[in-house]
Amino acid sequence: MKNVSAVFWISIIISAIFVLWGAMAPDQLISVMSGIQAFFLQRFGWFYQLTATFFLFFAIFLIFSRYGRIKLGKDEDKPDFSRPTWFAMLFSAGMGIGLLFFGVSEPISHFANPPFGTGGTSEAAKLAMRYTFLHWGLHAWAIYSIIALALAYFKFRKGYPGLMSATLYPLLGEKTKGPVGTVIDLIAVIATIFGVAASLGLGASQINSGLSYLTGIPNNFTVQLIIIAVVTVLFLLSAGTGVKRGIKYLSNANMVLAVGLFILLLFLGPTIFLLNLFTTTFGEYVQNLFVLGLRLAPFNSEAANWFQNWTIFYWAWWIAWAPFVGTFIARVSKGRTVREFILAVLIVPSVVCALWFTVFGGTGIFMEYNLGLNVSGQTLETALFYVYQHLPFSIGLAIITLFLISTFFITSADSATFVLGMQATHGSLNPPNYVKYILGLILSASAVILMLSGGLQGFQAAIIVSAFPLGIILIMMTFALLRSFKAERIERTKPPEPQPEFKERKAPSFLRRKAKN
Repeated sequence: MKNVSAVFWISIIISAIFVLWGAMAPDQLISVMSGIQAFFLQRFGWFYQLTATFFLFFAIFLIFSRYGRIKLGKDEDKPDFSRPTWFAMLFSAGMGIGLLFFGVSEPISHFANPPFGTGGTSEAAKLAMRYTFLHWGLHAWAIYSIIALALAYFKFRKGYPGLMSATLYPLLGEKTKGPVGTVIDLIAVIATIFGVAASLGLGASQINSGLSYLTGIPNNFTVQLIIIAVVTVLFLLSAGTGVKRGIKYLSNANMVLAVGLFILLLFLGPTIFLLNLFTTTFGEYVQNLFVLGLRLAPFNSEAANWFQNWTIFYWAWWIAWAPFVGTFIARVSKGRTVREFILAVLIVPSVVCALWFTVFGGTGIFMEYNLGLNVSGQTLETALFYVYQHLPFSIGLAIITLFLISTFFITSADSATFVLGMQATHGSLNPPNYVKYILGLILSASAVILMLSGGLQGFQAAIIVSAFPLGIILIMMTFALLRSFKAERIERTKPPEPQPEFKERKAPSFLRRKAKN
């Protein structure tokens, strides 16, 4: 136990209190958390909105800045992973389960209940896609990219520990090594636990829905508890193999399955409609990017509630996930330059997410708008499988989806235990297995408690509450990063120290006379 830090013990205590509270008084837990959630949404929705937009502006600035050539590592370091494997890891850790859970359900929900205007129209369909792109696109990946950049830069180039607190050293100095640093790392760990627990709960719910569709198994909490228990065993086994084995192989498997599922649905669904829909709505999304990203509804209470339940929730979710995803992306990105890193992490996943939601969500919208099917009447968990019922090879699609959800589930939890282990062991790149196992069990227990106490509402409350203090820390990280970049550039461009001039000494006069003779 010598390797663990105070963060490990304190996070275990806090998590244990949370789990016991939820197990003994789930209604009281969700009531308290929902009250706190409502307070933050009503009073600080603007903060989450501005924070997400700030990260996007900062990422764009870095792409075109003179700091783009700085390497995340020593000048001679090379990347540890090929680009395909690197991209696969980004997707698996970053948004895996959510892409399947919300792939159909979010666009069709916005289509039926848009923030403005009448639902079920062609304008509502285009608005639905624009806001889905907003929630899963550039803003989200900007949050990830900046946090990952700071962690990678200070770890691999400056040699600091791989801790959230260490990235604030340029601002806080030696305070990061004491109680202040412990609090910062603890906030990151707790937010990560809640953020990842939400995804695990969503994954269990959707696996249950898929099994119910295929086999008639009941769709209830007991079955979801069994699913979480089985997957917990699997991801803990994977966690013991390390980044370069378990996570790497699972990430590549995820990529293959995801690409296969995407291509199947593209050609089995209304292909031309989907391609036209992407071309139209993605262009509108880019054109209105900053308007969408800053829009709230101060004069419309219904629209304000919509933004709080969707847009603000997503910004809080991505902030809560940022330490986890950022640390993991940083771990696998050694040797990349700042410009290469930002371009890859910001643009490529955003475009792929837009394509994904166009194919899955667009198919659901087409079925409801053109065929009159009641896709929007399904629950978030079942909408995807309802769409499959009306496509060829529906059973095959459902089986592939269940495998993909399971592998995403395992990869996300595996990656999270690795990252939490780093934060709990002074930033070790290879945390002990027992630390990862304990933190993995805490993740699963937290997911179960949130499902028991409030389902999706419980997840939202936990995420929004934990993301607020973390958002402040993440903003401070950007200024610490900028200060360090400036200091490095000044050091590199500083002219060399003038060397002392040595005048040639003349030989003594008697030697000069001898030389003449």
